[in-house]
Amino acid sequence: MASPPTSPALRAKYDRRRAQLVLDAAAVFARSGYDQTSVAELTDELDLAAGGLYHYFAGKEQLLIGICDELMEPILTTARQIAATDDSASDRLRALVRAWVAHVVEHRDHMLVFQQERHVIEHGAQWKGVRESRKAFERLVERLLGEAIDEGAATGDRRVLLSALLGMVNHTAQWYRPGGRVKVDALADGYVQLVCRR
Repeated sequence: MASPPTSPALRAKYDRRRAQLVLDAAAVFARSGYDQTSVAELTDELDLAAGGLYHYFAGKEQLLIGICDELMEPILTTARQIAATDDSASDRLRALVRAWVAHVVEHRDHMLVFQQERHVIEHGAQWKGVRESRKAFERLVERLLGEAIDEGAATGDRRVLLSALLGMVNHTAQWYRPGGRVKVDALADGYVQLVCRR
């Protein structure tokens, strides 16, 4: 992988191109499969010259890590901001699930790739950052569920409720299409209603 440019203008252009490649690669992998897509096929799909991928990434796996980081890091940041407010636990949980569902819908391809490659992500030092972000997000959601239980807004085992929310929200990428009858916020509120009384 080539070193990024040091000039601010060139670095900004480089970063924009790299971000676009992550977005486009997520669409390719979601459609064709990560393992089933060779580097040659990927560079063809991304309209890169032979070897052009290596100007931005050390290889296909680093590109996959970039896709997973782009999925996890923004929602983790948003979740931390929501959790830090003074709202009730149920209101914070509702706000978080709304943001989470919107993020999954907006990053549908990223989520599909993450789900397809989950078995790879669970092992290897190169995936440590992705695993830590995922675990931090899950701990935060679990904490909010525990607080919602404590305030009487939810009942049940918080680990079971967490698993239910993770399954429902993350699976949204499999079936939800924007522009349909159910809007994102209504869908998120429906998920919350399944685990909260109010």
